[in-house]
Formats: sequence, C-alpha cells, structure tokens
Amino acid sequence: MRLAPGLEALARYDRRWLPQDLLAGLSVAAIALPVGIAYADIVGVPAIIGIYSAIFPLLAYALFGSSRQLIIGPDAATCLLVAASLASHAGGDAQRYFALLPALTLVTGVVYLAASVGRFGFIASFFSQPILVGYLNGIALIIVVGQLSKLLGYRSEAHDFVQQLQEFVEHLDGGHAPTAWLGFSIVVALLILRRVAPAFPAPLLGVAAGIVAVAIFDLQARGIAVTGTLPSGLPRPQLPAVESTVYLSLLQDAAAIMIVSFASGMLTAKSFAQRNNYAVDANQELVAFGLANLVSGLVHGFPVTGADSRTAVNNAMGGRSQLVGIAAAIVMLLVLLYVPGPLALVPTAALAAVVLVSALAMFDVAGLLLLAQMRWREGLLSIATTLGVLILGVVPGVAVAIALTLAWLLIVASRPNVSVLGRVTGVDGFHSITDYPDASTVPGLLIFRFEASLLFFNIDYFADRLHSAIAAASTPVSWVIVDASPANWVDATALQRVWALHRDLASRGITLGFAGVRMSLRRTFNEGWGRHRLSESGIAEFPTLGTATIAFEQHNQAFATDAREAGS
Repeated sequence: MRLAPGLEALARYDRRWLPQDLLAGLSVAAIALPVGIAYADIVGVPAIIGIYSAIFPLLAYALFGSSRQLIIGPDAATCLLVAASLASHAGGDAQRYFALLPALTLVTGVVYLAASVGRFGFIASFFSQPILVGYLNGIALIIVVGQLSKLLGYRSEAHDFVQQLQEFVEHLDGGHAPTAWLGFSIVVALLILRRVAPAFPAPLLGVAAGIVAVAIFDLQARGIAVTGTLPSGLPRPQLPAVESTVYLSLLQDAAAIMIVSFASGMLTAKSFAQRNNYAVDANQELVAFGLANLVSGLVHGFPVTGADSRTAVNNAMGGRSQLVGIAAAIVMLLVLLYVPGPLALVPTAALAAVVLVSALAMFDVAGLLLLAQMRWREGLLSIATTLGVLILGVVPGVAVAIALTLAWLLIVASRPNVSVLGRVTGVDGFHSITDYPDASTVPGLLIFRFEASLLFFNIDYFADRLHSAIAAASTPVSWVIVDASPANWVDATALQRVWALHRDLASRGITLGFAGVRMSLRRTFNEGWGRHRLSESGIAEFPTLGTATIAFEQHNQAFATDAREAGS
C-alpha cells in the first residue's frame, strides 16, 4: 500500500492531460458547490458548512486517494445519517448540535484510519446488492419526503417518514404559493435536463435560476426564504469545543457512517476504475477517506464520501487524474472568497429541488426489478431493508441492513447444495446424479458432496442430508465417501460432530471416509494436535474420489475372497 498514490501520480503528471483536467475540474465545481449548499440543509447546518465540506476534503483525497476519477464530498445518504445521529445526541440543543458535528466527522475519520490499519478494506463489499439497493432506496424516500415542506413553503414539525408524509398531504392546499411555484418549476427543469443532457451541470443551472429569480422579482419580499449572507474568509482549523468523553459516545454512530459511506464510495470508485482500466486499492481508500474526513472535521465540516454524480461528470468531461479534484476545490474556493454575494440569494426551494432530484436518482427501481426477476427472495430482502429504514430510521436502518446481511449469509451457507455423485459415460470425474440422471453409481458405495465448508451452523444439515442419502440409496450402503474438495474450513464443533457421525455409522456397519481433503484444513488447527489427533480419528482419507472408489472395490474383492475361503 503506497502512502500517497495521488501525490505520486501528480509527480509523474502528463502535461497533455492538463486542458481536460482543468475543464473537468470546472465542471465538477459547478455541481459540487450548489450540491454542498443543498446537502448542508439535510444535515441542518448553515450553507457555509456544506461549502467547506465540498472544498477541503477534495484536496486531501487528491493526494492520498488511489482513484483517478473519484470526486469526494457530501453525500445524501451520509448526510441523513449524520443528521439522525446528531439529533439523538444533541437533544434539541442547537448549539450542542453544531458543536457535535465536527466531532462526529473527526471520529469518523479516525474510524476510517483504524480500519486501514486493520486492513479492513474488504468491508467495501460487505453489503450484498439487495441490501445496498434496499438501504439506499429507503434513504432516497426519506430525503424526498423531507424536502417536500421546503418545496411547498410550510413549516414542518414532523421527524419521521410517515409523519412527514401525512404532513405533506395535509398541506397540499395550504403551502406558500410562490415558493411552491419556484421549487416545482426547478424540479421539472432538473428532471428534463437529467433526461436530455445528463452531462450538463443541472444543479448549477437550478441554483443559478433561483438566484436570478430572487434578484429580478424580489422574491424575498414575497416570503421566499434564501440562504442569507455567508461568512467571509477561510475557516480556521481547530478541534471542536466538546469534552473528551463525547468522542467515545459518538464512536458507534461514526462506525455506522463509515461502513455505509465507504461501501457507497467504493462502489463508485470501483465502477469508474473498471471503465478506465485500472484498479483501486480498498485499504488505501480507507486512508484517503479517513484523512479527507479529518480535514473536513477540522474546518467544521461533516463526513464525506465518494460522490457518484460528481464523479460521473468528471468522467464524462474526460478527467484523467487527481488534479481534477484540486482544480475543482480551487474554483469553489475562489467563488467563495471573491463572489460570495450571489450565494446569499440562493432560494431554499431551489436547494430542496436539487436535493429532491438527486434523491430520486438514488432510488434504483431498475435494480430492484432486476433482483426480483433474478430471484424473488432477494427482491423481498431488498424491500424488507427499505421498510426497515423507513420504519425504524436511518441509523437503526444500518443495524437492520447489517443484520439482514448476516442473516442472508447464514441462510445461504447453512443450506448449501448437496448431491450424490456417480460416473457419466464419456465425461471425466464424478457428477451429480440429479444433474446427470444416466450417471452410474457403485453398489454399496455412496459418494456424497456437500458444497460448503463444515461449520457449527451447517453441520447438522450436513448430517441430516447424509442420513437421507443413505436411506434413499437403491442398494444397502457399506461405504460413504464425502467429497471434501469444496471445504475451505472446518471448525471444532463440526469436527466433533463428524467424529460422532463416524461412530454412529460404524455401529451400523458403514465405513465413513473423506476424499480430496485440503492440506490447508489441517493447518487451521494447532500444529501438534492437528498432525496426531486427526490421524487417530479412524476416519479414512483418500487423495481423490477415484482412489477412494478403487479402495472400495479392492475391499469388496478381498471381502468376497475371504468369504469364499471361509466357506470352503
């Protein structure tokens, strides 16, 4: 793992890429700035916090990230997680809420770095597709419903999805008409632009149109809310003014934010890396995401991750290197320092429109339908995850997603495919008699395949299926050979259950043996114990199924010879 792959890439920079990277940086900035302002509203903090979160983490990621295209910044799902976490810790105290925000961001950064030390990059693939689709669909619906009050111009008092939806229905004919007209007009325009010109920086146009409308028609006088004057100058990096125990209290929420944001960010990074024929290092990304979040926390920002929409714009504009992120950050910084006036006139309805359209794009209908068509159980699993998020909330929804992921893993691993094997004329090896009905078996020999490792949660299933196969055999079984080649691991519980099964079968005159046992399985036990105790178990072992079959046939021939001699 290289410490700063982005810095190394910039040191070897090909100057021929400069025009494309600068153009891509300008295009990214055109989207990232209004999105940063809009997502600050999801978190419930001033617009300037969203701007800081969009600018400074980009610089850290550009130096330490391994992706050439990924643009890091505020993300809708992450922001909603942050808002839910802070609300539970702040207890309605606004000052406490603002103080806790950078603390949560810093803790998230530390969790990222701790995960990198443990080389936990594999957690990027932790959520299965049904779980990830379901979770993000739930987040998207919560965000959409949460923006409706800002689009209609009424004050929302509800905090959960169902209550906000009921509130919206009640205010359909009682909102603020100018706000509603402006907000929904921008929503329609953004949806059309997304359809006909997906590479166009639609959020910039939506926000710019709102600013122009406010300035020309004096919409503030008509009651339309705007962001207001932004603080001048740059933020001063500093630690949050909170007691040290707060950091520990935020650890669990930070871990949840890290897992979800890293899974989402790495999905984006890997997707664009594949399109451009290179690989990203998941463990290095943990370092880069961690440092980006530390930088964001020091400038009072909120947690950030890989942003799919801004990364897509970068890719569409031909961005070739991490310089795009640096260029985008510089452009946004110049706008903040020298052109802050127009940003104060951004209408809240325009920001709500940007967020709502972004959330609608998150809702993956096609992905859900594909899952349902592929396997209805996985489609239901995705829907169950969405309902868990909507009913329980976004932070408990992470726990629901993790629980469903683990449950799905256990269900799949505890009920693997099993088969009885035989020989097929003209085909090498041994094959399932279910897949090949014309496969022939050796009378008295049952060859059984269990297509998984033997573990505490599936060993009873293994024993039950083996007993069923013995009972269903067309001729009495005297030998059972288990094809152990699929097994990568055997735990202590399963091994002791196998010994008990061996004794049970022996009492019935049935010999139990294993074929194709991996040498690596012995190394999972203590060296001395594994070498001696396993060999003393009395269970026959054969290098292949073929040698096991030959041994059975030789045993039968010797038994028949002995029987004839005894009879004579």
